[in-house]
Amino acid sequence: MDGALIRFYVGEKQRHDGVLLWEWLLEKANRTGLRGGSAFREIGGFGRHHAVHEDRFFELAGSTGVVVEFIADDEEIERLIDLVGQEKVRIFYARYPARFGVLNPDDEDASAGRV
Repeated sequence: MDGALIRFYVGEKQRHDGVLLWEWLLEKANRTGLRGGSAFREIGGFGRHHAVHEDRFFELAGSTGVVVEFIADDEEIERLIDLVGQEKVRIFYARYPARFGVLNPDDEDASAGRV
């Protein structure tokens, strides 16, 4: 199946509507019907202000980022982007073309047309 991979880059402590933004993204994507998503905590990185953040024992917790990604068809990705835009969430993202599928699908995969 052809579609896209979208990655959102958020702060570990960044919130929207009182919820951690990475959790909010996963919840909203799930409710809009995306088939899956993942959040990954960064061990280090820097952003537009060029401040390097690393996950070290002696640093304050919550100073690194979280990458939230979804692989879906283009229509599903557009729905998610529209939803985030309507909520006025300021967020950096990257979108890549993707080809995805299931190797050795089971009956549920085949009946959903997701092979």
